[in-house]
Amino acid sequence: MTDTDRAILDFERENSWWKYPGAKEAEIRARFGLSSTRYYQRLAQLVRDPEAEAYDAFTVRRLRSIVSRRRRVA
Repeated sequence: MTDTDRAILDFERENSWWKYPGAKEAEIRARFGLSSTRYYQRLAQLVRDPEAEAYDAFTVRRLRSIVSRRRRVA
C-alpha cells in the first residue's frame, strides 16, 4: 500500500459525509490531484485489498457495506 492509498483511506474515514454537492470531488482534486473517477477506481481496489483492511478495518468494512447495499438496490 502506498502513502496515497493510506491517505485515501484516512480521507474516507475522516470525511464520510458531505453537506454540499461537488464539495468532495473538489477536495479530491485538490488533495490528491485525481479526477473523481480515478479516485473511486482506486478506492474500489483498496476495499478489496487485505493490506488496506489491516491498515483500517473499520473504514474498509464500512465502504464494502456501502458497495454491497448499492449492488442490491441496482
